[in-house]
Amino acid sequence: MRRETTPKLKLMIVDDEPDNLDLLYRTFRRDFDVVRADSAISALKLLDQQGEMAVIISDQRMPEMLGTEFLSKTVDRYPDTIRIVLTGYTDVEDLVEAINAGKVFKYITKPWKPQQLQAVVEQAAETYRVLKQRTEDLRRALRRESLFNAITTAIRESLDYHSMLQTIVETLGQTLNAACCMLHPVEDSSLQSHSAKYCASQEVSRESQSDPLRVTRRDREAPLVQAVLVSRKTQIHAPCKLEETHLAVPLTYQQDLLAILSLHQAEGDRPWSKEDIELIEGVAEQAALAISQAKLYQQTQLQAEQIRAELAVARQIQSNLLRQTLPVLEGVKVQACCHPAREVGGDFFEVYHHPQGEVWLAVGDVSGKGVPAALFMASAISVLRRELSQEAAPEPDVVMRSLNNILSQDLVSTNCFITMVIARYTPATKRLVYANAGHIYPMVWSRQPRCAIEPTYLKVRGVPLGILPDWTAIAGHIDLHSGEVVLLTSDGITEATVYSKNSTCSSPQAEGSMLKQTGLWQLLLQEGERLDLKQLLAQIQSHNAVQEDDQTILSLEVL
Repeated sequence: MRRETTPKLKLMIVDDEPDNLDLLYRTFRRDFDVVRADSAISALKLLDQQGEMAVIISDQRMPEMLGTEFLSKTVDRYPDTIRIVLTGYTDVEDLVEAINAGKVFKYITKPWKPQQLQAVVEQAAETYRVLKQRTEDLRRALRRESLFNAITTAIRESLDYHSMLQTIVETLGQTLNAACCMLHPVEDSSLQSHSAKYCASQEVSRESQSDPLRVTRRDREAPLVQAVLVSRKTQIHAPCKLEETHLAVPLTYQQDLLAILSLHQAEGDRPWSKEDIELIEGVAEQAALAISQAKLYQQTQLQAEQIRAELAVARQIQSNLLRQTLPVLEGVKVQACCHPAREVGGDFFEVYHHPQGEVWLAVGDVSGKGVPAALFMASAISVLRRELSQEAAPEPDVVMRSLNNILSQDLVSTNCFITMVIARYTPATKRLVYANAGHIYPMVWSRQPRCAIEPTYLKVRGVPLGILPDWTAIAGHIDLHSGEVVLLTSDGITEATVYSKNSTCSSPQAEGSMLKQTGLWQLLLQEGERLDLKQLLAQIQSHNAVQEDDQTILSLEVL
């Protein structure tokens, strides 16, 4: 809270609407010295007269000049001023301009909430106070500023934890003209053995090897280092002018002691002043932040490697869940491909040859991508195979209803759903019976001849699984003939982006369009007499440097 004796900060409000000016004035007049301006031009004149403002609140849409343009004109003259934009417009261009051109602290849309605006302005005022205090401190100590920048630049050159420790030691030792500098990492309030060290000369280095307590204090029982470990406060030892001075400083970030910095001056050097120690402590804070970031980066890298390894295992497990080898059947040919967009995905297919002779086909797509979708995919395959392995082959719509009954509760609780097509082909009668739960329509066409015809879309369909507690839809059926093909796909195929012959996906001017089923049919027409799903999928993927969705395709061809 601001003390009563603290002078009021200047707050400028700029708006071409008198009602808004009055409202803002009444809101902030008790806590701020409010300066009002009804246009950007008059605001600039007032700034010339009254000087720097702590906070400027400006309307964006004003007749003479945009608020962001006005604010940008104040940046060079008053860099410490905190700027806030009020506008009734929320387009992205205004937002980007407000942040980049106007150096804006906050971007608030009209109508604003008074309490929210007051909180933002109070935060801006506090930020201004901190900035002014810091600016004054830096102006009083130009040496400290240049030294501070040199050190922080050096320690930010690497994110590797161990190289970061050595960089900090060398930079501090050289910049502060220390005879020796030691950095002791701390883990769980205990000193670690892998310390980083810098010595100004080989002589000092040899002395440190023969008498480490004299220069580096490497032992855990070293008095100053141990004292810092306990108190977390800077400790200094300077027995007399003829002996070296030893300084130990804690490197703490968010109350977590990360390391202890140990500095030594050579005998006869000017002892560290209070300002020097304050500077070292300030640099230690920045070094602690850098070490924290390096440790976080190291942990992130280790976690990322672990996640990649786990996802590789998950991908292999998911791949093993799908049919590795498709059955070789008399009178039909089956092909299938499935490529997840990430390491694992929610697409799946199933080809099951029932002992009674029927061939079951299924393609499913769990909403979403990644691990959550992959878990539901595994559950769906497990339940589907259990239903299909019954002694008496069930109807496809009955299988779909059972899947929904078993999976719907989990799907609803996680806001997921599954689209799926299940088809049963009976070779003896060449009849295909299918059930569709919100999935893309299967395509059927004859390969002899085919160029002059359109495919047949099997359009009997119900809602996706997991939408309703009871799934109900009729089963569709079609009689197939020799040379006809049934094709099932996921939306990762039909929603893939493709490019025209006159453009490429690498061209900045290229305009791609969604493939859709009509585009897929055109690609199928370009296939030769032999349908190759792997080649077809590779052709689709060649248009996209990054696969955006899981892609699955399955076909059954009657020979």
